[in-house]
Amino acid sequence: MAVVGASADTSKWGGDVAARLARAATGRPVHFVNRRGGEMHGRPVYRSLTEIPEVPELAVVATPAAAFDGVLDEALGIGVKAFVGIFAGLGESGPEGRARERDAVRRIRAAGAMLLGPNCMGLADHSTGFEAVAYLDIPRGDIGFLSQSGAMGEEFVMRSARWGCGFSRYVTLGNQADVSAAEILAAFAAHDETRVVAAYAESFAGGRELVRAAADVVASGRPLVVLSPGGSEAGSRAALSHTGSLAPDSAVVDAFCRASGAHRADTPRELFELAVALRLPARPAGHRIAVVSDGGGPGGIAADALSAVGLSVPEFGSALVTRVREALPGSAGANPVDFALGTIEPDGYARVAPVVAASGEVDAVFAVGQLGYWSARFPQFAELVAAEAEAAATLAESAAAGVPLVVATVYPESAPAGVLRSGGVPVYREIASGVAALAALAADRSGGPRGVPDLPAARPLVGRNPGYATARELMAAAGVPFVAARTAAGPAEARAAAVGLGFPVVVKALGSLHKSDAGGVALGLADPGAVERAAEDMQRRLDPPGFIVETEAPLGDGVELIVGCRRDAHLGPVVVIGMGGVFAEILSDVRTALAPLSRETALEMLGELHGSGLLGAVRGRPSLDTGAAAAAAVALSRFAAAHPEVAEAEINPLLVLSDRALALDARIIVAGDAGDAGEAGDAGRPGVREREERR
Repeated sequence: MAVVGASADTSKWGGDVAARLARAATGRPVHFVNRRGGEMHGRPVYRSLTEIPEVPELAVVATPAAAFDGVLDEALGIGVKAFVGIFAGLGESGPEGRARERDAVRRIRAAGAMLLGPNCMGLADHSTGFEAVAYLDIPRGDIGFLSQSGAMGEEFVMRSARWGCGFSRYVTLGNQADVSAAEILAAFAAHDETRVVAAYAESFAGGRELVRAAADVVASGRPLVVLSPGGSEAGSRAALSHTGSLAPDSAVVDAFCRASGAHRADTPRELFELAVALRLPARPAGHRIAVVSDGGGPGGIAADALSAVGLSVPEFGSALVTRVREALPGSAGANPVDFALGTIEPDGYARVAPVVAASGEVDAVFAVGQLGYWSARFPQFAELVAAEAEAAATLAESAAAGVPLVVATVYPESAPAGVLRSGGVPVYREIASGVAALAALAADRSGGPRGVPDLPAARPLVGRNPGYATARELMAAAGVPFVAARTAAGPAEARAAAVGLGFPVVVKALGSLHKSDAGGVALGLADPGAVERAAEDMQRRLDPPGFIVETEAPLGDGVELIVGCRRDAHLGPVVVIGMGGVFAEILSDVRTALAPLSRETALEMLGELHGSGLLGAVRGRPSLDTGAAAAAAVALSRFAAAHPEVAEAEINPLLVLSDRALALDARIIVAGDAGDAGEAGDAGRPGVREREERR
């Protein structure tokens, strides 16, 4: 290796990395380059790469951005094949910097080399003894970590240090000018030292190749947890379509996680805490949780929180109740288990948790309350402190037998908590953190990649936004079922169209994106005169280019859904299915997935809606045809996937009846220039498999 821009001043990036590499006893030759020459950390300093007596395989570049072109020319000239760019000032600095960065990557690829960064903080791979991360000591462990933010990486390291866990590989990506997140993820899938992977992603550059790499990691048996900040720009799209406001960037993260099988975190703390939980080798066999607490309050709160995320706190059988009472005299023996002893028993948790874990009646144990009380509050009572520590060791040993144990205590820094952590038991400060961990463990038991759908060959369709009538025709041709309709140029033609369709009918004014908001929809028109009068009123107020007359659907017999697609810049078309109608945004009850959908995924999304119960038999009404609703969603998703120029496509509402589903409105929004968006908008970036040849 060579550190270009090495310095004796450890406050500088090149100085800090040089000092760390000089201290590392890896046996790997390390050379320092600085145009001043001299000596540094007991080693000679070369004025240029060409002075080094051997060709470095990797160069850590910590020079100012202005010097990078010269360093690159010299390095490629002598055959350096790998670069880590620990400097800023290229791709993130404006058009000129981005142009220089693109040119540098072009030259690197032409030479068969590769670049991590620039604008990254470095990387560590403890499986090979390599560590070059600016300003951070990376503890060794079994968590694989990659981040597009150096600051987020630092936070993760600080959290891991407090918890006594560490990293197998730690990679900061920076600008991803060359080496991508997809390539890093793909490498984790076969990395024996990695048990779980945590990722912070500010974008999904790499598109569906990134999703496939993530799915490969999960399929390899290594859980993946993803944190990605959602965008707020969706608010500006709300005026264009319901789908735009219901599928912001945060919903795209959900679609990514559904396809890849990754777990989603919403905060840095949750990213860390879920990664810690998913390191457990065992998974709950089901959703039954025993809550063990030294107080009724924490136990009740934990039980409510578990129920809220779909986990159950079942009643114990009579035999188990008896065994719990024997273990904890004075306890009611019910679930949640409350010691109810009037004091904090140092071995209370250890007496009861193994009993319920071995019962076969629960799939995991959640210990909540004041575990570690004596060690944290009254260390002078040596006998009680020793009993507490011994009990913690017993708990950890019991948990290792197979039934997962998760702990939430107000004393997470206590010595017994440390004993549990060293035994592989996740210990949290907050009950909510423990509940989230148990939910992730339960989901991971049956989770996994759902499949990354391939995009069909593109079939460009239109160059500008089609009106409602054309949108109907396009979607109907793709397989979306609509109510019968006829177009009309004016009120008289609307009257004739209604007579031909049969009453009652609906009249809609064409030319308005939000027809109902503008007063451009008239419902329940039962005779020719009513149709003509409604059309005349709209003509006077809105001056539309025409009308469409539709057979009125039996709204009272069904449920309205929204099905829409919007095209993400990286992941391509994303599908939204939710409770619909005019209150779609207010209800905000949606699920998202990558397009095109399979029938199975569409049915799964429908079943996950909070309002899914409305699709079943309600108050004497028969169950609704969810299969037909799923078929309509699949058809729309295939249409959107095949037409990259379509920025958004929407059916709202899709009326689901007992024997069919009918689209009652349609909208298509064409992007200004989306014809070459492709799968991910990353034309020219080498794929993961292509990179294997260059390695």
